[in-house]
Amino acid sequence: MKFAICNEIFQGWKLEAAMSYAAKAGYAAIEIAPFTLAKSVAEIPAVEREKIRETAARVGIAICGIHWVMVQAEGMYLNHTDAVVRKRTAEYFCEVVDFCADVGGKVIVVGSPKQRNVLPGVTDEQAWGWAADTFRDSVKRAEARGVTICLEPLAPVETNFINTAAEAIRFAQQFRSPNFKIILDVKAMCSEAKPIPQIIRDSWPHFVHFHANDKNLKGPGFGEVDFKPIAAALKEVGYDGYVSVEVFKFEEGPEIIASRSIEYLKRTFC
Repeated sequence: MKFAICNEIFQGWKLEAAMSYAAKAGYAAIEIAPFTLAKSVAEIPAVEREKIRETAARVGIAICGIHWVMVQAEGMYLNHTDAVVRKRTAEYFCEVVDFCADVGGKVIVVGSPKQRNVLPGVTDEQAWGWAADTFRDSVKRAEARGVTICLEPLAPVETNFINTAAEAIRFAQQFRSPNFKIILDVKAMCSEAKPIPQIIRDSWPHFVHFHANDKNLKGPGFGEVDFKPIAAALKEVGYDGYVSVEVFKFEEGPEIIASRSIEYLKRTFC
């Protein structure tokens, strides 16, 4: 199994330093949060994108993709009532696809709970249709650039729009594109009634990326979630993508989070 880690864990670190530490710790890839580089991907010039790609190659680590793509990008909303806002968001997603491809990434994780909540007075059907329209151009761009957009089902405490893997799969299938899939996240799956291994089995082959974390918002092995049946289910379905460490609480510091997480994952998946 290939392991990756999200770069925002290395708070205050330069991206090159985060890449170097992750590579030495044994990670095969790093997952980039664009907000750690700029407020908008449009602000990251071509020369900087090439430098990111070259740096990763030099330190011996892949860039598996990007996530948290609408953090700090102002005025974005997937299913807003205002068509102008949706158009701006649709255009931005095309820019996000280009950025991901330019740095050598293959997947774009779309969580963004605050930018997809169903607004008051909006029906579920309207929200669904507007969100689908927002993605259409970027799906075509993703097909052209060899990138896969992955919608992330999130817990009801985070958003009221697409809370289960089954819902996310249904949303993704309407595009009939190999470049629009879903991502599974352990923290988010903890909110579902189904056991996580069953969600994995039921969701295959519709997910192409996997976030490893605990329901306590820390890294794998830092809480009560047992990853052994999770690892077994991923192996059972034949998943060969990245298992990427994403955390939301950073008290232990980046070195401990990174090292303990991969040690736990290696023990669990072996």
